[in-house]
Amino acid sequence: MMSMDQRRQLILVTTAGWSAVSARVRLFDRAGKSWRLERSMAAVVGVHGMAWGSGMHPSPSTGPEKREGDGKSPAGIFSICPAYGYDSAPPSKTLWPYRQSTSDLCCVDDSKSRHYNRIVSKSKSKDWTSAEEMVRPDGLYRRVIGVGHNLPAAPSKGSCIFLHVWKNGHTGTSGCTAISLKNIEFILAWLDPAARPVLVQLPKSVHRDVEAAWGLPAIR
Repeated sequence: MMSMDQRRQLILVTTAGWSAVSARVRLFDRAGKSWRLERSMAAVVGVHGMAWGSGMHPSPSTGPEKREGDGKSPAGIFSICPAYGYDSAPPSKTLWPYRQSTSDLCCVDDSKSRHYNRIVSKSKSKDWTSAEEMVRPDGLYRRVIGVGHNLPAAPSKGSCIFLHVWKNGHTGTSGCTAISLKNIEFILAWLDPAARPVLVQLPKSVHRDVEAAWGLPAIR
């Protein structure tokens, strides 16, 4: 799954099991045949753990499947989408695409909407009954990195998946992966579009099963 011929970046998120909330994020860089660990950091995933999402990975034969509103973070391989933040300009060191969040932006989580799983302006013709505000009073979306889950959107498969700022190191999310603000800032500075970074999220036991087939680095 991960070709060895060009430089790549990988954000690898692992948990102790499908229902675990605590996670470990590892950043890997590869310029050849060997992965190099750049940094490891604590994280939390969905309040109900993980379930297979819709991404770039093969269809799984076993394990739970993510659904809208299940409180699970998607497992699998995913592209990384543009970042959003409350500041008008991105952090000075980042090369990653960045857009300012405003009070006019929301991410639609109503699967009946034609805008499902999209960040849109509220001024659009509204056909949704629920959406996530991209500027939140709790500051959890102060820095957000988009995750390419369920694209193009299939109804009820899950929406609005991000890497974002955590509330703390033990409280699960509604389905995103959350880390400290300091570490979100580090990831934004580290991401290089030329290295075609991807996000892989898996329970450790599943990681061991697919490590060789997917070309993933070993973890201990």
